Amino acid sequence: MKKGIGQEFMEKTKYKYLDESDQRKGVTNPPLQTDYDTSKKIIDLPAPEKIDVPKWDLRKAIEERKSVRKYSPEALTLNELAWLLWATQGIKEVGKIWTKRTVPSAGARHAFETYLLINNVEDLKPGVYRYLALEHKLVEIDLTEDIADRVVEGAYGQNMVKAGAVTFIWVAIPYRIAWRYGQRSYRYLHLDIGHVAQNLYLAVENIDSGCCAIAAFYDEKMNDILGIDGEEQFVIYMASMGKRSEKKKNKNYPKG
Repeated sequence: MKKGIGQEFMEKTKYKYLDESDQRKGVTNPPLQTDYDTSKKIIDLPAPEKIDVPKWDLRKAIEERKSVRKYSPEALTLNELAWLLWATQGIKEVGKIWTKRTVPSAGARHAFETYLLINNVEDLKPGVYRYLALEHKLVEIDLTEDIADRVVEGAYGQNMVKAGAVTFIWVAIPYRIAWRYGQRSYRYLHLDIGHVAQNLYLAVENIDSGCCAIAAFYDEKMNDILGIDGEEQFVIYMASMGKRSEKKKNKNYPKG
């Protein structure tokens, strides 16, 4: 295989090439969460300890995990959405320079913000929202009529993006982790987001839903849709999800 930028990246992020990190230089740590427009509508979510979802066997969830691209027209409840957000980025403890969450992250840096394309969730208008992990709330970002079509276009025309109830759009905040690990942190970003997506794959199983991770998207288009610069913040991964078109699994799930 011809050597290219991939091999160069792996070579140049070896420890022998790394400079002293900003943390070691005594630079103040970056914020644990990026700012948001406080004039926008804030939506409360069910508190983590009050989220009511059926019990589900972990082994069965792992065995039956697969990418699901076709969904039923059934809406997700706000309770179910809160469950998925808590399972993927929920905060369990907050320190001065770190958060401990429901997923692992190098150095507890958790260098992501979660955006959502809401298509079919009870009590929520369709549009783009952002999950405020520290507050466990949502903030409205863009409720324009064509937003779902724009996200589909940004995701290489993959219609499952608007066919499901929700599409997760994860945004990387590289300096939040580079502050500690320098350029090697870009390796860790891509490892850490995999942990997040895997938790989504498992969490959808006990609410009779499925999901499909999406790595094929136009970087510039997706960044533009969210109003981020593509450098200090950039879209790193996506995943569509929705109720399964064929219910088959969780006997503990309420009927009706």
